Amino acid sequence: MDIDPMEIIESAKPEKPRLAWLNPAVAITVALLATFMGICKVKDDNIVQAMQQAQADKIDHWSYYQARNIREEIGNATLTQLKIQAIAATPAQLPLLQKEIATYEAQVKDQAAKKAELKAQAENDQKTYDALNFRDDQFDLSDASIAIAISLLAVASLTQLPLLFAVALVPSVFGVLMGTAGLAGLSLHPQALIQLLS
Repeated sequence: MDIDPMEIIESAKPEKPRLAWLNPAVAITVALLATFMGICKVKDDNIVQAMQQAQADKIDHWSYYQARNIREEIGNATLTQLKIQAIAATPAQLPLLQKEIATYEAQVKDQAAKKAELKAQAENDQKTYDALNFRDDQFDLSDASIAIAISLLAVASLTQLPLLFAVALVPSVFGVLMGTAGLAGLSLHPQALIQLLS
């Protein structure tokens, strides 16, 4: 029987001690983070749906605004033509033209008022979208941070490095903080980080 010296050296190496607390701590942390991430995901999905609705409303209101604008311009052009015709009109034609001028002046005024109302609605839709997007950004940062934390926790469990477990707690805390800010409607919004990632 041949003796392999490498086998003797390998068997003589002491095994790296496994930390009894690390794997349960990783499992509990991952479970808590995944649960929190799931709750945030439900709220984030609802916010995204509201953003889509606000965007659709904004597009609709601007489209109606353009339609009102076209009607107003056509009314103004017709009004100008009627006023020019009234200058050269006979006394018999003048009352009819004045009646038409009054009708078109009322229509132009009505279209201008409705156009201003639609513009205000479209601008309000944009404000609603921006406010919802602010919260959506918070949930996006929460998702990304927690995903990074879970990856680091998996490696910490595999390598049995408690320092890596501690490092994983940093994105965990940040992710929970951003998710809580999104759920509670807080104004925490790291603009520089969001601009970097967008």
